[in-house]
Amino acid sequence: MERAGGRKANQLRAYSCTRNPLERAHGSARWAQGDTVVVAAVYGPRPGTRKGENPEKASIEVVWKPKTGQIGRQEKEYEMTLKRTLQSICLLTVHPNTTTSLVLQVMGDDGSLLPCAINASCAALVFAGIPMKHLAVAIGCGVLADGDVILDTSKAEEQQLKSFAHLVFPNSSKSVDVKEAQQKDGQSERGLITSITHGVMSEDDYFNCIERGLAASARISDFMRTTLQKHTPDYL
Repeated sequence: MERAGGRKANQLRAYSCTRNPLERAHGSARWAQGDTVVVAAVYGPRPGTRKGENPEKASIEVVWKPKTGQIGRQEKEYEMTLKRTLQSICLLTVHPNTTTSLVLQVMGDDGSLLPCAINASCAALVFAGIPMKHLAVAIGCGVLADGDVILDTSKAEEQQLKSFAHLVFPNSSKSVDVKEAQQKDGQSERGLITSITHGVMSEDDYFNCIERGLAASARISDFMRTTLQKHTPDYL
């Protein structure tokens, strides 16, 4: 497949991250991957949790706002995936019986939308000072008909692929909250945090995506850590 702009299979689009574009949020981030852009805003923590949530831990709620139209099944799935992912990387025992709300506004969608939203969410949580076990980075991997894998898929590419996966990897096993620097998260130290697949994918295809995605995630990790350290040197 010829890629737009002559991108190679492992080549990522240009990334950018803007700190606190929204003044009223406790923390926010605008994350762009090419023409895919998501603004994430964090509100809280505020006292109390929803019915059914564990009051001995902090609760996270996610609200997805599409660029146009009403929220549908796909957006609801995005909300659930984001909630599970963020709950796994946040230190939920630091502020028990509280709720932190994360609102995601899609500004542009040119593929790999969920990975872009996850990256934006992690940056916004750091800018809001939410205690976290570690950062997480997400990437989209596509499988062509011949089994080749391409990274950071565009919208047009996703419509032609046999299958694709959205993968989330831990940035580091180290805590990004200074007070919790001693804590470890062994389960996700080197493995996947979240994995979502679409289409027909063989076991070999899946593990090939993980191998390529993990290698590329190091580049995203470097970008994210450099960006966050520039804006919050005392936090990371």
